[in-house]
Amino acid sequence: MDSVLQLGPLVLPWALIILLVGWQLGHWVHERLARRSGLTPGPHAWRLTLAALLAARLGFVLQYRAEYGAAPWSVLDIRDGGWQPWAGLAAALLYVGLLWLRRSPWRQPALAGVAVFATIWLAGLALLQAMAPQRPTELPDWRGVALDARSVALPELRGQSVVINLWASWCPPCRREMPVLLQASRAHPEVRFLWINQGEPPETALRYASQQGLPAADVLLDTASQLGRDLDSKALPTTLFYDAQGRLQAVRAGELSAATLAQHLGRITASGTARQASK
Repeated sequence: MDSVLQLGPLVLPWALIILLVGWQLGHWVHERLARRSGLTPGPHAWRLTLAALLAARLGFVLQYRAEYGAAPWSVLDIRDGGWQPWAGLAAALLYVGLLWLRRSPWRQPALAGVAVFATIWLAGLALLQAMAPQRPTELPDWRGVALDARSVALPELRGQSVVINLWASWCPPCRREMPVLLQASRAHPEVRFLWINQGEPPETALRYASQQGLPAADVLLDTASQLGRDLDSKALPTTLFYDAQGRLQAVRAGELSAATLAQHLGRITASGTARQASK
């Protein structure tokens, strides 16, 4: 199963769909048990949901407070996918615990709703992981031509961490995340950043890359979108993170913020540090 559901131009992550289904069923169980107990519809389901969402976002923001501190407004832009799910679940359980301490008549419906949600969410993520397509776990055997006319073969980049960004100039999220990637490439010279254009004519990619100030040696052309197919990538932008051994450590389908990019960069740099320490 792909990590995203594509409906024409609309791309939805399956993880988000599972979360929404779990919430809907948990809310339904909560309300049904409340009615059975003779309770009129109350605000607890929405308050609990809001508390969990705020805690999940706040947990992630605090973890990457330096990145969000540089652009405070980006805290509100949840398109970056920056959540700390265990913080959200802890907040939901804390809310239910307070209802029990107060002997609220809503405590059992609230606990049942959280239990149903958690079960569906965890089971759905496990199923998604088990059915995930087998992407190549190492740098793919692909060669492209950069805008400076040099040939770049991905397998030859082993020895340093590599970030591959699949993009197109017509893609709004690709354009929004471009400055974040460019800034990170300057801040992390030990990591090789590659922007691989998907399916556009060379002149289009060259014009946009020049406008953005992207390094010509790191912008590659894939006019047939062959690499995207090899990597089973159906959404743009998609960013792949490889450690210094050429092993895939993380994939992000969708827009990156400075914080979510730092999160994934930490995986490949930590992987390299751990292997160096073990030698």
